[in-house]
Amino acid sequence: MINALIIEDEKPAAEHLQKLIDTSGYDIRILAVLDSVKAATGWLNSNPQPGLIFMDIQLSDGLSFEIFDYTRVSCPVIFTTAFEEYAIKAFKVNSIDYLLKPVSTEALSFAIEKFLKQAGSIIKPLDALFSYQVGQVMQLLAKKYKQRFVVNAGIHIRSVETQKINCFYSLEKNTYLLENNGKSYDINYTLDQLEKLTDPDIFFRINRKYLVNREAISDIISYSPIRLKIKFNHQPGDDTFVSRSRVKKFRSWLEKP
Repeated sequence: MINALIIEDEKPAAEHLQKLIDTSGYDIRILAVLDSVKAATGWLNSNPQPGLIFMDIQLSDGLSFEIFDYTRVSCPVIFTTAFEEYAIKAFKVNSIDYLLKPVSTEALSFAIEKFLKQAGSIIKPLDALFSYQVGQVMQLLAKKYKQRFVVNAGIHIRSVETQKINCFYSLEKNTYLLENNGKSYDINYTLDQLEKLTDPDIFFRINRKYLVNREAISDIISYSPIRLKIKFNHQPGDDTFVSRSRVKKFRSWLEKP
């Protein structure tokens, strides 16, 4: 039996991956599902090394590569990511596999077979080659923001491209993603986290409840220099105003090319 960890901050993606692993036919036991750099570091510092880690690249509190700065990882890692293939091609070239989300059964099986064939090799984060790989990909991702979010759509798993999201909003202590087709999905992030994960040239936090995509804004009504009402496509709820403390920054944001 292979003892494994899942490090993934999107609950639908984690549940989907665990279900695929459970039904894959491989003898893999998931020891824990961890959702942040902090949680993963704490677990790895307090428990014996697993045999394998499935690790998302971008977590809510940073890139998962930071885990290697805080603890020793001496087992193989299969990365999962919402980034396009070119962004992590360095891993492919150097035989560290990755899966694009949402993960398919075929891709998972291929990665596990590759892991089993290389089971005698141990990934050592202090090794010069591994450190170089991590450094190269960190540079590639340094200015990258999340390109898609994985959500539950009934019994299905969907991957929603960030450019197709009108806004993120909070309602009754939950956070939702509003797609440009008018459909909303519950997501496992706070608006504070989403501000860091999305491109600030595209998304702006207009108040404590809304993070809005520039392309979704259909109208801006100015009542005074410090009173702005925003209208955007498929807007949920009542009228939405820019917080007075953020009006100046909002005006400057609108002027960006």
